[in-house]
Amino acid sequence: MAAAVVLLSATAILLSSCADVTLIQDCVHAKPYGFLGGLWHGFIAPLSFIGSLISDTIAMYAVNNTGGWYDFGFVLGAEILFGGGSRAGC
Repeated sequence: MAAAVVLLSATAILLSSCADVTLIQDCVHAKPYGFLGGLWHGFIAPLSFIGSLISDTIAMYAVNNTGGWYDFGFVLGAEILFGGGSRAGC
């Protein structure tokens, strides 16, 4: 049981390190996130949320995005992570 807690904690820390935020000044010049960026951000959304509670430098959602395709990827990534509608039939 203790090994599972350590493994889960290590995995959460590893994945949350990917959840960074781009300063708004840099967003104007940086390439906007598209579908794949939204998919990744949706997948790591729970970890990004926890990180955003701890640090102001972590955000859940990229402000600099391509619009609808980023949003679709974000929702799809979160849906994949949480099992989509497959748990609704129980």
